Formats: sequence, C-alpha cells, structure tokens
Amino acid sequence: MDTLMVERINLMNMAKMSVKGLIESALSFGRTLDSDYAPLHQFFVVLEYCLKHGLKGKKSFLGQSKSFWGPLELVEKICPEAAEMTSSVRELPGLKTPAGKGRAWLRLALMRKTLADFLKELISHKELLSEFYEPHALLIEEEGAVVVGLLIGLNVIDANLCMKGEDLDAQLGVIDYALYMKDDKSELGSGSMTAILDQKNYLEELNKSLSVTLSNLQSKVDALEKTNSKLGVELAATRVQVSSLEEENAKLCSDSADIVETTRRQIEASKLDVDTELQTYKESRQGLDELYSEARLQLREESQMRLDVEKELELQISMKQEMEMAMRLLEQDVHEKQDVLVSLRHQLQEVKEINLDLVHDLQGLDAQLKQKNELVTALEEKNTKLDASLHDYEQRLNDIEKERTSALNDGTKLRQECGEKIDCLQKRLDESDRQKVQLETDIRIEREWRQALQQELQKDRQQINALQAELRAMDTLRQELAGMREEAQKLRSVNLEQELTNRELGGKLSESKLKMEDIKEVNKALQIGASWGDWC
Repeated sequence: MDTLMVERINLMNMAKMSVKGLIESALSFGRTLDSDYAPLHQFFVVLEYCLKHGLKGKKSFLGQSKSFWGPLELVEKICPEAAEMTSSVRELPGLKTPAGKGRAWLRLALMRKTLADFLKELISHKELLSEFYEPHALLIEEEGAVVVGLLIGLNVIDANLCMKGEDLDAQLGVIDYALYMKDDKSELGSGSMTAILDQKNYLEELNKSLSVTLSNLQSKVDALEKTNSKLGVELAATRVQVSSLEEENAKLCSDSADIVETTRRQIEASKLDVDTELQTYKESRQGLDELYSEARLQLREESQMRLDVEKELELQISMKQEMEMAMRLLEQDVHEKQDVLVSLRHQLQEVKEINLDLVHDLQGLDAQLKQKNELVTALEEKNTKLDASLHDYEQRLNDIEKERTSALNDGTKLRQECGEKIDCLQKRLDESDRQKVQLETDIRIEREWRQALQQELQKDRQQINALQAELRAMDTLRQELAGMREEAQKLRSVNLEQELTNRELGGKLSESKLKMEDIKEVNKALQIGASWGDWC
C-alpha cells in the first residue's frame, strides 16, 4: 500500500476516534465545554494535522512556510455568511501568525456550530484547493469527505472558548494517544445510552411541538396577510373618502365666504335703505314704520342664515378632525401588523434551524445503532467458533474411545498368547489415562469458557432486549431482532444438546475408569500367579 494512502487512512482513523471520544465525554460531562477540556484540545490538534496534510509550502526570505489559514480564507468567498467570522478573526488582538488565525477560526466555527458546513463547502471546490494542496492531500482525496462528515456530529456539543488570553500562535500540536487506548466497552455505559435515548425522545417531542407551532404560526401569518390586504383596501377607500370630503369642505368654505359677503352687502344695502327710509320718515311716518318692520324682518332672516352657515362650518371642521384621527389610527395599525410579520418570519427561520439540528442528532443515533448491530454479529461469530471447537473435542473423545476399545481387545488377545506383553499394555493404559485426564481438563476449561461466553451472550441479549423495547417504533429493526431471537433459541438448543453429550461422555468415562481398574486387578493377579509359579 502507498505510504501517502497509509497516512491519509491513519489521519482519518485518528479523526474518527477523537470525534467519537469528544462526543461521548461531552455527553457524560453534561455542561458547556471550555478551552481547558483535554478531549477538545486533542480534537483541534488532530483537525490541524488533517488540514496540514499535503499542504504546499510558500517560499519567503526565511525559507518555506506552511499554513492552513490560506485555505480557510477561501470560505468567505464561497459562503458569504462566513465573511463576518473571518473578519472578526483578523481583528482579534494578539494573533500575529497565520497558524494562530487558523486556530481561532476553527474555534469560532465550532462555537457557532458551522464547522462541518463550511468545510463541506470548501472541499466541494477542489479547483480552488489545488492552489494550496498537493494532489495526494487528505482534503483533495475521498478521506477528506469522510472526515468532514464526522464533524456533523459535533453540532450536539456546546462550547464556550475564550481566545483573548490564550496564546494560539505558539500552541504545541502533540497527539495524546493515551486518550484513545481505553476499552470501548467500558466507556459505553448504560447511563450514557439511556441519556442519549432520553435526549432522542425529548428531541422528537420537541420536533412535534415545533411542527404544531409552525403550522399555527403559518395559519396566523396567512390570516394576518389577509387582514393586511383588507386593511390596505379599506385604507385606500378611506383616503378617497377623505379627499372627497376635503373637496366638499373647500367648496363649503367658499360658499360660506360668498354667503357672508352677500349678507354683508345686503346689510350695507339695508343700512342704506334704512338711512333713506329715515330721511323719508319725516315725510311719511306710516311708510317709515312699514319699511322699518320689513328691514327688521330681513335682518332677522339674514342673522339666522349666518348662524346656520356657522353651524355647518363647525360640523365640517369636526368631521375633518375625526377623519384625520382615523387616518392616524389606521397608519399605526398597519405599522404594528408589519412588525408582527417581521417577528413571525424570524421565528420561522429559528424553527428551520432547530429542525436541521434534530436531523443531525438522529443521524448520530443511527450510527450508534449500527455499531450495536456489528457487536451482536461479532458475538454470534464467536459462538459459532466455540461450537466448532466443541465438535472437534467430541471427535477426539470418540477416537480415544475407539483406541481404548482396540487396546482392550489387543490386551485380551495378548494375555491369551503370552504374558510378556503385559508391560507394554500397562504403558498404553497409562498413556490412555493421561490422555483421559488431559481431555477432562480440556472439557472443564471448555465448559468454563462456554459459561463465560453464555454470560456475555446473556448480557448482550439483555442489551438487545432493552434496545428492542426502546425502539419499537422502528419497523425495520423489529424483523432483524426477531431473526436474532430465533438464532439465540437455536444456540440454546445446541448448547443443551452439547450439555447432554458432555454428560453422556462423562458416564462413558466413568465406565472406562471402572474397566481400567478391573484390567489392573487382572494384571496384578496374573503377575502374582507368575511369581508363584516361579517360586514353586
């Protein structure tokens, strides 16, 4: 395998272990992470190594320098929403080197939960990355997409990192392998699993409530838009009415001015008439009295007309004031409705972001379920291997039994033919006893090993049953778990059959022991008879 490919695979595996360890430790930690948290620091070190892999060096007076700040600056060109974060990193005091600016950018992106999105957009534009990276770099190859996909799970972590007092320019990038050499089974406790499942159920309920509120808000927005359109139509109609009333008011004002002028002229004319009549009064008193009474009547009528005109003017003025007040109230109502629409749009945007976070959390839970299924399959393979080994031991026992029976038959024949072969038979019997003892010890070890494996299988079955009870809503997993239960039942039946065979083997071994003791007694009797014959 190529050394460059090995480097990429090693970096990808380290990124997997660091992301997994960070998520698990953060969930068990239970609160916001800070810059002193060791798994978080190790994650940034591993991510920095991934970004530096295959990076081209820039020539300067002091030699070649490699920095991943250049590729990160491309993000603001690809994603306009990253421009504010990049400019804030440039303006941070105390950052003098490009490496320090790149580390600050990574920490800000993690706090804002946009690290995976920005890096995904960056690796999708490989023509831009080719200016900074070699063709064999991690971000150019397929392993870069895998590493960026792992970063999506970090959106469940809340981090609060203070970068003002931290020396990001001179940080040491050393990977601590001791954090990843622990047993994975000890880290996956039942408490963390239950916490994750409780969080999943809570997020599902929250998603349902948010969808209900979203539908309610959408209906309210539709109703407000309809009322806003109606109010716009009414406002246009009222404006037309106000313009018509203003025209009528202008006409009435001009008419009232004309009436006042005509009355003034009439009064002046009447005064002239009165004067003439007073002059003629002396001539004829009766004609003067009649003229005077007519003038008084005319004055009363004119004064009454003037009062009527003034009342109409007051009514028109009051109507104009009321129309102006109504216009102001309508304008205030329209402004309030527009503010409500803006706030509702903001709420819709927040609901969309929460739905995206929930989708990422569900993807992480699906990955954990796949890991559990892989563990179950590994245990099943282990059990099949144990069954094969037990079958081999049974065959060995059968072969030994056949050898023992053949040895007994040979002993009887040799005892009839000659007594010199008794010693070799005794040796073979001793060897068979040794093999029998060794087989008994092997069987006992195998039983203990099988019991331990049965306990492990029992624990795994309990975990599987717990997962079945918690994830009954998933129809696809029900079929797989049913198949696993059937296989477990078959394993139990196989284990029972193996126990029965072991018991039968134990009975046969006890019978063989008794036969061996009888053979030893016969041999002793033959030896005593031979010695007695020699003495005689």
